[in-house]
Amino acid sequence: MNNFKFIVEVENLKKYYGNVKAVDGVSFKIKQGSIFTLLGPNGAGKTTTLEIIEGLRTPDSGKITIFGRQVEKIGREEKELIGVSLQETNLIGNLTVKETFSMFRSFYKKGLRVDDVLDFVSLKDKAKSYVDKLSGGQRQRLAIGLALINDPLLLFLDEPTTGLDPQARRSIWDLLLQLKKQGKTIVLTTHYMEEAEFLSDWVCIIDHGKIIREGTPEDLIKSIGGESVIE
Repeated sequence: MNNFKFIVEVENLKKYYGNVKAVDGVSFKIKQGSIFTLLGPNGAGKTTTLEIIEGLRTPDSGKITIFGRQVEKIGREEKELIGVSLQETNLIGNLTVKETFSMFRSFYKKGLRVDDVLDFVSLKDKAKSYVDKLSGGQRQRLAIGLALINDPLLLFLDEPTTGLDPQARRSIWDLLLQLKKQGKTIVLTTHYMEEAEFLSDWVCIIDHGKIIREGTPEDLIKSIGGESVIE
């Protein structure tokens, strides 16, 4: 189940809320072992698209193929193989960091050792700290660690660096590149163009529920004549 050219394939995905076309015919393919980014402004449809693929929302129509198998809705079998970090993660503030990791680890049949994940996301020195005492960057590293606890093949991160200071953001970037080196496939949403350029193998620009352009960061920059600008 580990070898496919495209780990996710989405075809003509639609999700409407009354007259609001949140996702309006979105199609893309995600190569295994790559960082794939949905780039767009707030309200563009990035989160809804991700939540459908994650199994948190049901599409109105469209086709999803994940791990080489077409599914109508993501089920338990697929959820064992994916990790998810939502745009906002509400955790129990009076649990320690290590207790939180241990609780999430108990949800899965297989996974990583809690101490190994603590070490990987650089939270070993915060293992006994309460969650509500963490800084923004530490909370975000915790959220990514929780998404990794089941050792997923595929990782979904919804705007993982929003609101972080530049140093904390760069720390998250380094973490994601380490995960890519380990062979993880990462699906990222962001509205930061420099983040998409730095991290991504493939970028889909989405607005008003539609993909308006896609390609490598380099090709997208060249297509608008943005390789060099003099003012």
